[in-house]
Amino acid sequence: MFPNQCQERAGEDKKYMRILVTGGAGFIGSNFIKYILSKYDYTIVNYDNLTYAGNLQNLRTIENNSNYHFVLGDIRNDPILINTVCDYGVDTIVNFAAETHVDRSIDDPEVFVKSNVNGTYNLVSLFFEDFGIQKYIQISTDEVYGELTDSTSKFTEETPIEPNSPYSATKASADLICRSFFETYGFPIIITRCSNNYGEDQYPEKLIPLMIDNAINDEKLPVYGSGDNVRDWIHVLDHCEAIDTVLHKGRNGEVYNIGGNCEKTNLEIIEIILKELGKSKDLIEFVEDRPGHDWRYAMDISKIQNELGWTPKISLEDGLRKLIKGRTSNV
Repeated sequence: MFPNQCQERAGEDKKYMRILVTGGAGFIGSNFIKYILSKYDYTIVNYDNLTYAGNLQNLRTIENNSNYHFVLGDIRNDPILINTVCDYGVDTIVNFAAETHVDRSIDDPEVFVKSNVNGTYNLVSLFFEDFGIQKYIQISTDEVYGELTDSTSKFTEETPIEPNSPYSATKASADLICRSFFETYGFPIIITRCSNNYGEDQYPEKLIPLMIDNAINDEKLPVYGSGDNVRDWIHVLDHCEAIDTVLHKGRNGEVYNIGGNCEKTNLEIIEIILKELGKSKDLIEFVEDRPGHDWRYAMDISKIQNELGWTPKISLEDGLRKLIKGRTSNV
């Protein structure tokens, strides 16, 4: 049985959401926190272990907001998690906490299993009963579907899960754990699967910020293989709005694909960046392809569009232009 304080708060009639955002110092999580606080009078508790990709500087503009609270903690740490949920009367969980970089998962799969699988299991197993959690959103990825081998088909929510990297395998495992807790215990879980994000405060190991920074500094732009791998791109603020929509309108037990309706090869993305910066294509350097590199991802987002009324708004050109302007001003 959990502490009386938590038991009492779990029974309160809450006027506002009290959201535990795990991994809220990371790229997407920090943007989501800022988005929610700009729109609602909700309490946000940012629960983050501050690994290499977590940076509280991402949240410097809201750190003095009375509705924002930071707790240093690991989603595998039961006592800190329980105390945090109880102390703040949390009624909603949005789980961004995860290791995300495919290359790192190839080099060290174990840490991905510990964070993405064990951490997710710990969250749902701790709070699936008696804690007053009214909604749990699992933030996942299109990579759990595997790859598309043709140029026209798209992933739907009914597409079989066939992950090909240690990263995507651990995210798929987390999704299945969440699904089982909904089906078995009725825990109010929703899973979102999003395509490739870009935007402000993204860690520079990712494709777009890496290429922008290298091009600004006239350094080589390493491109795997021939650069013809296709990804669907979405601005992080569009993603945040989609999660907000799912949080308020989504149906428990459902999966919602989120995408930008913007397919580009890696080479096309790099060429857009070089053109915007006025840099030569001679900076492009083709390197050996990585193992298990999926060729194409593409998302069918008709479900979230038709059922919940969400659609992406920020064009790739406008989003990249603003991002490049921001990164060049920091040089």
